[in-house]
Amino acid sequence: MSAVSSQQRQHSRILFVKNLNYQTQGSDLYELFGRYGALRQIRIGDGPKTRGTAYVVFEEMADAKRALDHLNGFHLQERYIVVLYHMPARLAAKADLAKREAELAELKAQHNIQDE
Repeated sequence: MSAVSSQQRQHSRILFVKNLNYQTQGSDLYELFGRYGALRQIRIGDGPKTRGTAYVVFEEMADAKRALDHLNGFHLQERYIVVLYHMPARLAAKADLAKREAELAELKAQHNIQDE
């Protein structure tokens, strides 16, 4: 099993945005992110644990990348927003498992332990 590379994570049309002002509206995000390409959907978190966050879904991966490159750290409504690629939990778990397997293989090699 191979680790999920940063390039694979980057091939996402979905961006996760955090540190949003609680007064930020969907229209604010459509106006800002829409400058970088066609948007499919924006979902703003409204629960106690999701307030100040949003998911922005682009039609094209290249547009999502361009938006991330330009908007991460952007000052919006008195806050500096953080823009990341969304990684589904199953991919994050796969990457973590691959990392642990690689660490184990390295330790085995370091201590000259052979698999049976």
